[in-house]
Amino acid sequence: MAKEHRMDERFDDYGHVDAGELCTLPGVLDDISLKGCKVRFPIPVSVDMENDYNLNISLPHRNSSTSLRLLCHPQWKRMSDNGTQIGFSFLRSMDTPMLKDYIRALQKDAEPEDDVYSFIINTQPVFVS
Repeated sequence: MAKEHRMDERFDDYGHVDAGELCTLPGVLDDISLKGCKVRFPIPVSVDMENDYNLNISLPHRNSSTSLRLLCHPQWKRMSDNGTQIGFSFLRSMDTPMLKDYIRALQKDAEPEDDVYSFIINTQPVFVS
């Protein structure tokens, strides 16, 4: 498997994606980062790779939901029998600050919690004679 080299950390997340210009059926968010996302549509979708699209992304997080309206540009697409996957990059939008807040919350949730060993100041053993 090829290793992905990305500048921004991607988070496996789920959400409901409406892209009326692309598909009448809603898509499913597979992952998201500060710079882009991957969306899966249940049917074959025709994408103009030169066009920008408005995506309405509904994201459940922390017992509440966040809805983002972002201007996106398609970067790649993969067609299969199960539908279409499309990778989008985010362009500057009115909801970009809300996206940044959402990504920060995901980063905070992904950080490991402190364990007891992080509170130990000196880890060298001391022998008492």
